[in-house]
Amino acid sequence: MYHGKGSLDDAARIRAVVFDMDGTITRPCLDFDAIRAELGIEAGQPLLEAMERMTPDDRAAAEKVVQRCEAAAADASELQDGAADTLRALRARGIRVGLLTRNSRRSVETVLQKHGLTFDFIRTREDGAFKPSAEPVLAVCRALEVPPARVLTVGDYLFDIQAGAAAGTRTALMIGDRETPAFAGLADYVIRSLREVLDIIERETL
Repeated sequence: MYHGKGSLDDAARIRAVVFDMDGTITRPCLDFDAIRAELGIEAGQPLLEAMERMTPDDRAAAEKVVQRCEAAAADASELQDGAADTLRALRARGIRVGLLTRNSRRSVETVLQKHGLTFDFIRTREDGAFKPSAEPVLAVCRALEVPPARVLTVGDYLFDIQAGAAAGTRTALMIGDRETPAFAGLADYVIRSLREVLDIIERETL
């Protein structure tokens, strides 16, 4: 499926793509509901934000739980179909690729080593503000030396779309086989496969 909500005529050509990791580059592998249940966090509450409101001792204990779950998920991770091919194809077109995740750097390193992936720049939650803030997207744009208007942010969740849009990038919501979520209309594009990122790139350069 390919869906764009706006005209491409006035869009700047894309020179970089910023990807989310869990649920985007990899198949969804973290059971956030189980983590919240173990930590006593109300269902549906953003995990990192809930942890920020904890006492220092409770937060330290919660971080150990999250790190354990992330490590197990990273060890068991599987790539989304077409992930490696898409990254190679983007590089062949001279397009820079970044990774922006709310996961830990340790779990990212495990995933990348396991699957033989590399990115031009990686930003994790340890590096400062995290999605849905625009700041980490802007930081990746600066590191890639590409202005936000020439960047595409790709992710599978609302926070990815909010962060990318707030930073001034174009956005693509990766939904795979899921039903289209209510917030899909906030994204510039809705895709079911990472290979469709290449369709967006090619249409932008016509």
